[in-house]
Amino acid sequence: MGELAASAGSADVLVALGLGSCIGLALVDRRTGVAGLAHVVLPASEGHSAGQNRMKFADFAVPELIHRVVRLGGRKQKLEAVLVGGASMFAVSSGTLEVGQRNEAAVREQLEAQRIPVIAAETGGNRGRTIRVHLDDMRISVREAGGKEANVMTPQGALVGA
Repeated sequence: MGELAASAGSADVLVALGLGSCIGLALVDRRTGVAGLAHVVLPASEGHSAGQNRMKFADFAVPELIHRVVRLGGRKQKLEAVLVGGASMFAVSSGTLEVGQRNEAAVREQLEAQRIPVIAAETGGNRGRTIRVHLDDMRISVREAGGKEANVMTPQGALVGA
């Protein structure tokens, strides 16, 4: 949790396991073959101790992931985002946003500020998920706990709405 990675290696597969209320954010530039993946745990760093891993917060992880993907040759204006996770894992009182919903909203807000479109999202529900970014063909797959792996993005584009 709170990790991120970027790669231009065609043999690489970036993976974020066990996404419950966390958001797996994949950024890809399909043309250059560069991608990145962040495991976002919480929406904002505000109010948390300075000694914590800053990359687990959306307000740090999203800009850093963009930076790393661009540093490897991705073009910011061509980046596309895929979101996975944001499940409702715990019962809360009605009227309050779940952590998963807040995480998704925070990541979307950061991406919107950077003008990066979300082209696919597999979020919500109440089951954990795993996301894989396959750099060999720029395919993104997701597997829900107890389910089968399915593609949410192929080299041609998104298969599910954002």
